Amino acid sequence: MIIEANKENKHIGLVGANVYWLDTTVGTVTDLDGKFNLSYKPEYEKLVVSYVGFKSDTLTIKSPDKMVQHWLQPTSDLEEVTVTSRKQATAKSFLKAQNVITVSSDELLKAACCNLSESFETNPSIDVNFADAITGTRQIKMLGLTSPYILIATENIPSIRGASQTYGLSFIPGTWVESIQITKGAGSVINGFESIAGQINTELVKPSTDDKLFVNLYGATNSRLELNTHLNTKVSDKWHSGLFIHGNTQNEKHDVNNDGFLDMPLFNQINLMNRWQYTDTQKGFVSFINLKYLNDEKQTGELDFNPDTDKLTTNYWGSEIETERYELSGKFGYVNPEVPWQSLGVQAAFSSHEQESYFGLNVYDIKHNSLYANAIYNSIIGDSRNKIKTGISYTYDHYDELVNITDFERTENSVGAFFEYSYDNLELLNLTAGVRIDRHNLLGTFITPRVHLRYSPWSKSAFRASFGRGKRSANIFTENQQLFATSRTIGILNSGGDIYGLDPEIAWNYGVSYLQGFNLFGRQADITLDYYKTDFKNQVVVDWENPQEINFYNLEGKSYANSFQAEFNYNPFEGFDLRMAYKLYDVKTDYNSGRLERPLTPRNRLFANVGYKTKEKDNGARWKFDATFNWLGDQRYASTTSNPTQYQLQERTPTVSTLNAQVTKVFSKKFEVYLGGENITNLRQSNPILGAEDPFGANFDSTFVYGPIFGSMYYAGLRFKIK
Repeated sequence: MIIEANKENKHIGLVGANVYWLDTTVGTVTDLDGKFNLSYKPEYEKLVVSYVGFKSDTLTIKSPDKMVQHWLQPTSDLEEVTVTSRKQATAKSFLKAQNVITVSSDELLKAACCNLSESFETNPSIDVNFADAITGTRQIKMLGLTSPYILIATENIPSIRGASQTYGLSFIPGTWVESIQITKGAGSVINGFESIAGQINTELVKPSTDDKLFVNLYGATNSRLELNTHLNTKVSDKWHSGLFIHGNTQNEKHDVNNDGFLDMPLFNQINLMNRWQYTDTQKGFVSFINLKYLNDEKQTGELDFNPDTDKLTTNYWGSEIETERYELSGKFGYVNPEVPWQSLGVQAAFSSHEQESYFGLNVYDIKHNSLYANAIYNSIIGDSRNKIKTGISYTYDHYDELVNITDFERTENSVGAFFEYSYDNLELLNLTAGVRIDRHNLLGTFITPRVHLRYSPWSKSAFRASFGRGKRSANIFTENQQLFATSRTIGILNSGGDIYGLDPEIAWNYGVSYLQGFNLFGRQADITLDYYKTDFKNQVVVDWENPQEINFYNLEGKSYANSFQAEFNYNPFEGFDLRMAYKLYDVKTDYNSGRLERPLTPRNRLFANVGYKTKEKDNGARWKFDATFNWLGDQRYASTTSNPTQYQLQERTPTVSTLNAQVTKVFSKKFEVYLGGENITNLRQSNPILGAEDPFGANFDSTFVYGPIFGSMYYAGLRFKIK
């Protein structure tokens, strides 16, 4: 670690200091905290450290196992210049070709973030809403499209897919998350061919850098309780291990709107992860091995429902969803110490997911075994401005689904190869062009191109453009489980395809964006404008327009999603951050009944987030204040015109306004407490369940949800850690 020597004796890490072995080309620069990693060989003895405005030093290194910590002295012949910088909780790169938003752990702490599905409340690029009025499941959208069209990965291994698509975001506890990278539009070909609207990658905390002990307790007025515990240890000089324990429970019944149904399910979850990290900087090896186990139980339905006596009967309407999941994953990386631009990475993951569930009289069970492997080689052509990535990947998925009395079983496997070229002239131009070819047993052989371009004609600017193709098989039942909490009959209009009789989904995504940073009244600010268009060449249409049916069929005609977003970020004074955004959606599909706006997708959305942090004291003590406002325009209901009059809804929903806020008191670097509220304006949808008084009748439907159901919810918690 390279630190500035100063009169106040404060440990201030120097960003961008040059560190290299004497008489070699092996070197690096320090990060935001002044830290660095550098490969070592026995013949390396002298380490040179230099930084503009400071005296260069040469250090003698006798042991590679000890951390290097050095103070650089300012040169005496220069006038003093004070340079300050701050680490942004949410950052946008001016240098990358892809439109990537990085969300740090500091941003996640602005809200409770009990799990990943709740981690996007302070980010305007992701929309969060409830999928139905029964299960309490939060659904995310990007560019106007739901999560199945987003490739969601954990440390660049696709993870929330298939059977875990509906509930999987709630299976990743928020305290396990180190950072999130949100990529708008076509993603990289390295991660597969399924991404259409974008990619969300979650980086987990590392045993080597996480706290030795971390405890997070959380309690809410809806009787929800959570406990998170991290236990990390250094096993040897090269091995670190971490045990991560998460548990949550909610066993009190709530019916605020007096419709006879629970406003939120009763649930219990235990979630365990054992994580191993191996690091050998001398030889260039880094590896991670993860073992996970999850057991999740939910019960919902009418207040008087008792599963012991009422399961699958018409006594009372009820539902249970029980999920058990095992995961094993590994990442193995090698960087050539002599040629640092050459590296090889191997990723492998296996998961077994089993869900048993029923909704009233509807039964839905699914077993999904998945295997994923990916090998990536990185190098350069000529010089470091021209980079290449190439490799091969393999996926295997076996699905066994029971829908009432009908069994659906299939096996999917694919082998693919990819190549990605990047031209990187940081000051002016970045280009990333990739292509992959895959052979899939059900989707056939196909090519996936992806291109990203960044151009910076002037200071603090970034023009971006991208296009790419995505292809996927739609898992129509697990992706639309809310359909089982209705009285609708299920119809599949068979087109002769290999997946439920349907053809795969194919779409092109095109996007442009402009990022400009500037100073406003002497303080840092930036503005972002972006426009993305997703054009489906084929789509499995989910048709809710007949209130007695839900139909799945292949697209005949057009289906598209257009998204425009304008975002403004400003730091008006020290410790205060303001973020505002406006989004406009135009999402339409040709249904059998004609071209219609996608149901329950607001055309307009306003977003604002403010945060303030007092100056940190020497012991780390400070206050933090955060508030987030969301306004959603009216949304189209799926048609109910053929229902009896008492079960007909208006054509469009009311507008929705919600306010969330949190106050955190940091007592020291070890201990802090927080208090917050969600939906402080106490907005409630008055009729979330259609036909609630007759749940086994022909008009029962819990999917017409456009806003909060429970009303205001307040919570408190504490965090304790030992470094």
